[in-house]
Amino acid sequence: MTQPDNPGNARTQEIRTQIQQLSTEYHELTRGQTTRHHRPDFKMPSGACFDAEDRTEAVLAALDLELSGGQAVVDFERALSKTIGMRSSIACNSGSSANLLAFATLCDPSLDGHIEPGAEVITSAVEFPTTVSPILQYGCVPVIVDADPKTGNLDLEALEDALSPRTRAVMSAHTLGGPYRADHVREFADSHGLWFVEDNCDALGADIKGRPTGSFGHLSSLSFYPAHHITSGEGGCVSAESVQVAAVTRSLRDWGRDCWCAPGEDNRCMSRFDRKLPGLPEGFDHKYVFSRVGYNLKMSDLQARVLMSQLQKSDAFTEVRNRNWKILNEYLSDTPGIDVLTSAEGTGPSWFGFAFILDEQAKLSRSQLQVALEEAGIGSRVVFAGNITAQPMLRGRRARTIGDLPVANRITRDGLWVGVYPGLSQEDMHYMGKRIRKLITDGR
Repeated sequence: MTQPDNPGNARTQEIRTQIQQLSTEYHELTRGQTTRHHRPDFKMPSGACFDAEDRTEAVLAALDLELSGGQAVVDFERALSKTIGMRSSIACNSGSSANLLAFATLCDPSLDGHIEPGAEVITSAVEFPTTVSPILQYGCVPVIVDADPKTGNLDLEALEDALSPRTRAVMSAHTLGGPYRADHVREFADSHGLWFVEDNCDALGADIKGRPTGSFGHLSSLSFYPAHHITSGEGGCVSAESVQVAAVTRSLRDWGRDCWCAPGEDNRCMSRFDRKLPGLPEGFDHKYVFSRVGYNLKMSDLQARVLMSQLQKSDAFTEVRNRNWKILNEYLSDTPGIDVLTSAEGTGPSWFGFAFILDEQAKLSRSQLQVALEEAGIGSRVVFAGNITAQPMLRGRRARTIGDLPVANRITRDGLWVGVYPGLSQEDMHYMGKRIRKLITDGR
């Protein structure tokens, strides 16, 4: 647990210890109460799982007034890079911002082979919208391939069909924590000189032949929204395998500035006031030189301290998620009227949710099933945006589709997922499995 550099005096430390103890006691007294993230009488599809240590870290960070990005963010970035096996990580304010920063990085003119407006980017028809949005925001053309009928992920067999002389990248997500073979996508990208952005927002803790997802792309992204594997309420991260690429991402996150000093640092380059730059007076303060059209998408130290606490529990969270998924699968994998979406061969999932597609044998339609599940105290969600080409956001936009996208259309019409997050017990999962099976087979 982080301690202040200067605790002041014995009384200061005494008060701090008391606050820490009271925070822990408060957490225990309020455990199990109804919140946005927990409803005891309802099986939510997702939610945050905080313990006393998480709460105490947030309280102490607020006590220390660590309200902007500083050393805690740096420490978290280093810990996360080690966890997923990437060279650098750049924490930001959301997973959607992480995707934006990742794609913006690849469009930066300082990179050899950077992406230019009009370029094509291969992506899946079934993803969260902000996997596709940056492609459009930077003037590029999404090339949309169908989903794999077994996994709901990008159909890797369609990659060659999607390729054209204008293709510059592949950008796709591991849907609901069941990975696609990102190793095969990277091989495809390398063989054709393409960039690969691996959207890992749904899949922290998953692996492909023992190697963590999020380590196959030139860049990868994570989300720390409450629905995700670890959370700080809001938050995200970009990870990069190249120091050069990471420096561009960090600059774009931090207003587009040229300076690379860490928070609280000055003159790390030892030439802060000695530079000659075109258009600026000689000796102009390098901390205020902006070389890119950037954003302000930083993470706060308070969020980072909560995430450091959460990261220590990530493996345990994944274990519970996978246990819960397996319980549901025992009830539903051979149930007539339902096709369960699974992970690709050779992958180790870190399940975000339990997804399935209804077929003609199901006694209820998807919407009827959702209503019945709500009445039974079980929350459900459609598979994100479904077929992204059917969403209003793509109307009037340039995009290219490969085929008629029949699997994506079926997921849009008949796809659904329910929760497996660690806030659900084994007893909850057995109840859910029995109830869902009965509704699908009997209609009541």
